[in-house]
Amino acid sequence: MATDFAFRKKAMKELPTSTGVYVLCDLDEVPIYVGQSKDGIRSRVSRHLTSARSDIIANRQIDVWEIAYVWAYPIADVQDITPTENRLYHHFNKKSKLMNGTVPRAPEKAPIPKAAVKVQVMSDKEISERKTPEQRLPRQANHYAQIVGHFLAVKNSTQIAGAMDAHFQRLNKYHSLLVKSAVSYSDDGAES
Repeated sequence: MATDFAFRKKAMKELPTSTGVYVLCDLDEVPIYVGQSKDGIRSRVSRHLTSARSDIIANRQIDVWEIAYVWAYPIADVQDITPTENRLYHHFNKKSKLMNGTVPRAPEKAPIPKAAVKVQVMSDKEISERKTPEQRLPRQANHYAQIVGHFLAVKNSTQIAGAMDAHFQRLNKYHSLLVKSAVSYSDDGAES
């Protein structure tokens, strides 16, 4: 199942080049990562999608195969970026555990901003093909195994443990969906 790079390249042009905060969302449009960029949202998201992040931990935390949507929050004043990232992180992490690893400081009470731009960076066909538990579970199991291996062999840290926890929750979700799809063969004498 190949990535439609032409679709992604065209979609990426819709993301702002300004500074701000971004949210990476999975195939179900559920946030999985909140980040900030002081050198341009489009540039930073592009590095995520090509696994060209400078830190190896960030590259291991997110499976880019799952990223289908990006929400952008352009922010002109650089001093407002971190507080906005903190608010968005704590808002979305309550709904579905994020893969950030590092947990930002709890924010002061403030309204949650709406994304200025929401971009689908994966074609409808790709999303449809990838959304099945038969596709997602093996990918998630492999990604989980890789991050656990990194935790055990390279860096035992709370940041990686947090990302492991988020991946395990997703793994469990896909496992449950796949098990629910099991077919009973009781008429041939097998267990049902």
